[in-house]
Amino acid sequence: MSQVRVRFAPSPTGFLHIGGVRTALFNWLFARQQNGVFVLRIEDTDQSRSTDDSIQAIVDGMRWVKLDWDEGPFRQTERMDLYRDHAVRLFEQGHAYWCVCTPEELETRRKDAETKGGSPKYDGRCRNLGLTKPPGEAALRFKAPQDGQTVVDDLIKGRVVFDNQILDDLIILRSNGYPTYNFSVVVDDASMGITHVVRGDDHLTNTPRQIPIFQALGFPLPRFGHLPMILGSDKARLSKRHGATSIMAYKEMGYLPDAMVNYLVRLGWSHGDQERFSREELIEKFSWKNVQTSAAVFNPEKLLWLNAEYLKTSPPTEIAQALVPLLEQAGLKDEVRACSIEWIAQLVVLVKERTKTLVEMVHWVTPYFGEVVVFDEEAAKKFLTSTHAAVLTKLVERFEALPTFSKHEWEEAFKKLVAEEGIKMGQLAQPVRVALTGRTASPGLFEVMEVLGRDRTLLRLRRGIERASRS
Repeated sequence: MSQVRVRFAPSPTGFLHIGGVRTALFNWLFARQQNGVFVLRIEDTDQSRSTDDSIQAIVDGMRWVKLDWDEGPFRQTERMDLYRDHAVRLFEQGHAYWCVCTPEELETRRKDAETKGGSPKYDGRCRNLGLTKPPGEAALRFKAPQDGQTVVDDLIKGRVVFDNQILDDLIILRSNGYPTYNFSVVVDDASMGITHVVRGDDHLTNTPRQIPIFQALGFPLPRFGHLPMILGSDKARLSKRHGATSIMAYKEMGYLPDAMVNYLVRLGWSHGDQERFSREELIEKFSWKNVQTSAAVFNPEKLLWLNAEYLKTSPPTEIAQALVPLLEQAGLKDEVRACSIEWIAQLVVLVKERTKTLVEMVHWVTPYFGEVVVFDEEAAKKFLTSTHAAVLTKLVERFEALPTFSKHEWEEAFKKLVAEEGIKMGQLAQPVRVALTGRTASPGLFEVMEVLGRDRTLLRLRRGIERASRS
């Protein structure tokens, strides 16, 4: 058996859609499992819609979810001579013909056919004219088979049969010399030795149009597979009204790439009841037979839950490294660079149970950077008042009397002061919390002190006392 070669071939007409990422993921998993080759190809022959920014968005998205490619990225616009050579060969072998019908004529005839209840496909008017060197502008059309059937042995859907009478004589080369999608994709797949063409099932009707072109050019047929669509909660095709559909939007919202991959692979594939998979497990267990044939429904709440689980269970240092760019974007570049990644990992451990995204984590860890605490005014007015200054001063004196920081010893000193003052724990804990973090909500108070360390804890408490004394 020849080496497995698969491809992901997006059109650069916008952002990288999460449906496209799932298609790329399934191809990537198959290639890695079979020790095959994963090719990235950019289908950019639509000059009116393709942009370099969109190409970069595709590359950035693929890199973020760690779907590395072995060959590419290839661009169709760099392969134009190849398409024209194959188009000419089809013409010379009698499999294609020149069509001089104008777009206006075609549109008129299409509307007339629909009005009469006929087929809107091209009526073959130029098929037998025998034009060898057409005057003016002309398109090259492929002679599609007119009878019989085209059978697709689909990897996912099983046997699918198409009646060839529905096939149109497709334009393969436009009058401007540019190839069309259904032609260029055949030449690309054949010339790149693609063994398995796996794509969304919105391409299923293209497959019987492409198979005769493979055959006319004498190329071996790849195996085809068509993945079901991803739908929104209303069972309509997933779109912006259902939430973010760009893969990079999820990066900006603070999702982890491994969580996204895990979620997307489960949109249409399963292995028993298992929900979470490492990359290694996915590669080992993936199979086309376990890809479902019905559409999958995108559930943002489940994705958010899964992301929270990854935040809790991933190595803290790994999360800290992912957190750094977001912290810098939040205006903490100097503060972050003054810290070690190990200390930021301590912050991750401190707040990971309270957060579901990296963006939420940024919010929770921001107070721990730098020397100066930004007080929430409502919190300060309530808990840093002149009545709190005295007990806070006593607490600082107790802490300063302890020669070194010990979480256990500081907690004991805290509890002893509460008992002596005849107050409740919260009556001291809340002023301390606001002094240390500027907020009324935080992780455990002594865990916070442990992360801040002795010197910064005392410094922040003194500044809290200063604020309280001014109230």
